Amino acid sequence: MGKTRPVLTATAAAAGLLLLAPTGASAVPDDDPPRPVRESGPVRESGAAGGDERAAQAPAAATERALRGADTDLSHTGGYPRQQHLDAPERNPDDKSIKLDLTPYHAIAPKLNELQKLSDRISVELAGRSAGGHQLYLVTVTEPESAREARSQERMRELIGQRPAKAAEDKEIKADYKTPVFVNNNIHGNEWEGTDAALRTIERLAKSDDADSKKLLSSSRLYFNVTANPDGRIAGTRANAGGFDLNRDFVTASQPESRAIRRIAVDKQPAVMIDLHGYMNGTLIEPTTPPHGENYEYDLFLKNTYANALGMESAVNGLGYTEKKDGVEPAVIPFRDMEEGWDDWPPIFTPQYFAAQGSVAAHTIEFPMAVNNDEYDELSVRELRRRAAINTDIADAAMTATLDFARERRGALIADQIETFRRGDAGEAQVPVSEETVPGVPGIGPEDVYTTEFPRAYVIPAGSGQRSGTAAARLVDHLRDNEVTVERATRAFRLGGRTYPKDSYVVDMHQPKRGLANVLLADGRDISDKVSTMYDISGWSLGLLWGATVRPVEDGRLDFPRRTVPAANGAGYVAPRGDLHLALDDPQAIAAVNSLLRDGVPARAAKDGGAIVPGSARRAAGSLAERYQVSFDATRERGGKALHRTRVAAAVAPGELFALREMNFEVLPVSTEELNDGFDLSRADVLFVSSGLDREKLTDTARRGLDTYLAEGGGVVARGATGAAFNADAGLLAAEAVEGNGDANGVVRVDNAPGRLTGEAPRHSFVYSPMWFTDLGPEVRTEQSYATDGPLVSGHWRAKEDGSGGPGDAAGQAAVVSGTSADGSEVVLFGTEPLFRAHPKGLFPQVGRALLDSAR
Repeated sequence: MGKTRPVLTATAAAAGLLLLAPTGASAVPDDDPPRPVRESGPVRESGAAGGDERAAQAPAAATERALRGADTDLSHTGGYPRQQHLDAPERNPDDKSIKLDLTPYHAIAPKLNELQKLSDRISVELAGRSAGGHQLYLVTVTEPESAREARSQERMRELIGQRPAKAAEDKEIKADYKTPVFVNNNIHGNEWEGTDAALRTIERLAKSDDADSKKLLSSSRLYFNVTANPDGRIAGTRANAGGFDLNRDFVTASQPESRAIRRIAVDKQPAVMIDLHGYMNGTLIEPTTPPHGENYEYDLFLKNTYANALGMESAVNGLGYTEKKDGVEPAVIPFRDMEEGWDDWPPIFTPQYFAAQGSVAAHTIEFPMAVNNDEYDELSVRELRRRAAINTDIADAAMTATLDFARERRGALIADQIETFRRGDAGEAQVPVSEETVPGVPGIGPEDVYTTEFPRAYVIPAGSGQRSGTAAARLVDHLRDNEVTVERATRAFRLGGRTYPKDSYVVDMHQPKRGLANVLLADGRDISDKVSTMYDISGWSLGLLWGATVRPVEDGRLDFPRRTVPAANGAGYVAPRGDLHLALDDPQAIAAVNSLLRDGVPARAAKDGGAIVPGSARRAAGSLAERYQVSFDATRERGGKALHRTRVAAAVAPGELFALREMNFEVLPVSTEELNDGFDLSRADVLFVSSGLDREKLTDTARRGLDTYLAEGGGVVARGATGAAFNADAGLLAAEAVEGNGDANGVVRVDNAPGRLTGEAPRHSFVYSPMWFTDLGPEVRTEQSYATDGPLVSGHWRAKEDGSGGPGDAAGQAAVVSGTSADGSEVVLFGTEPLFRAHPKGLFPQVGRALLDSAR
């Protein structure tokens, strides 16, 4: 059976033990011939992540889910209704919705209990919990189904999503499949009224006995996420309790609320969805302006989205509200009424994510009358309630029109969803939109044509060709969580002119969700010349920014044996003898070394940016290898500077705070106000400044405390304009910060200098309002610079109106610099966004290493 190698089993790891087992003992036996084509169902396997004799582990998915909180499984085989009594939260008189005469969060559960008693059409499930610990309620409205009928619906759903060509010919689907419709509400916590409209709609459907309602409920399953953001609903904030805008989190899924919605997308597979927001007057109803997401089957999407928009527009305007009488302007459909600025390019928004998941009609609706922010504080209660009542009526009208649309177009919607998946599975070219291919939609022009050529496959290599086994495992699990099919080669193979080892992962782009796979893995596109402005980010790429080596293959035959995987192979490993080297190339590795340091295990800095751990800590390393799926390799390097447990005083954005805690740093949040209130910087080992700290606004006492910290050699890591201003005001490093176009963002090419900070970093980074540094003093070292041949890979980065600040000006300039101040403080300045919204995980270690190395 081959030579032995160390295998760290889950049980052994829990005990901190290293066991010896035969190579491949837990893998599929060599005499079990693999099938040369994809299997219809997943095959569970374990085994090494590559051909480098690393230990077989439990799937990394189990570890990652344990760390982040598992998704709630919303797939069931039981019938409907699925009713349960909900425990009501304690009454909260401070719930911000009360002032608007809307439903406070604590009143939702009692209301849903009443509705379940009222009708057997109503079912309630718990979709998960929010970051603040509040329950997420998913309500299903449909006519009752026996367990047998529910199993039949599940069979048809799976056929549509997995074998669409067969589904297209299935007579039972054409006759009996219920159209899944999803209504998402209150994802921005201080945009309240969708929740109340949903409760009103649910109650009406529970009672309705008219023919249209009966037909709707016999031919549809209607899913209502009653409040997607209970934390923000209660607090009156856009963000959740973690400070995240959930409607920007779907590519990353860092938050429990966005993971719950992802689970709904996967398990319910909506053909139609709407997302209720505020506040834009008149009521904004998608579809959008260019640029359009290039990974959709946009001809099918636009046809349905525009038709539903017209119905919603008619329903909203038909309520009779007017600008003169009520302050309500007529509804706006951006595709028809706007030139640009409200696009569907990035998949970070709920409707755009659902389009990538197979929804053929997906909309953001923005009701018109502002009741949040300044209006909430400044308007009278009477006026706020008048506005909220109008918004609730408008949200109700949009929901009702969408349900009518789903009822009337059931057959066409199902057929178009099947066709979306079928094109992907067959590897067919997209159909460009035109007035011929999308009849009935006026005003289609060349500015609306966005298509892409999908690669034949993506390969995530195993072995020495993989930059990070930990990152590769996380990426595979993320793809699987999004229901993208991932396979593993069961022998070495050659594809696209390269040879890959056994156990390499393959994403065959002839699959139903190829659009979603490409959304996540592709480099993206530079769209700077397409439109003058963008609503939000324009570049993202898990393939370039998550730390794993990912190779697109444009063409070739996938004629080698491979098997579908439910989760990634484990990447955890501990060398059986000698001192240990941990490459700090992934946030989970930073988390592991911080855990060691917290527990008093000595570690020293390695020349390549990693950490050297003594062999005497092998037991502790074993537990962490399993928990974080990281590799402790044997080394003879002695190691340099001692690393210490690092307490970070952090004046940072919420996404950065989240990322720091994910890397196991002990974080002490600070700000100008907290320093002025007496925060003691002597408690910190390093100061991280990117937001909310202005030295010039400190009191004399607070400034003296800061200056004492710096005079005693306290380290500083700083990012962006706020960080650069802090560096200049404190007189730390001689470096002139140059701000690029503030509207720019995207994925950029970078060149890394050798050394601990960025020597092993990826060749790509992320920018948002990019910055670079010039006029560097002799004590300042350039750690990373923007590529000289044009830095922008994907995104939107133009020069300013005066011609400055574009990517040409940034080319070759320093993006990250470091040095020692006159007082002996170790300082690192970032002009990039390595922790942006907790997304670019492959860049996190740059900040992690900077903090560890700068700590006093």
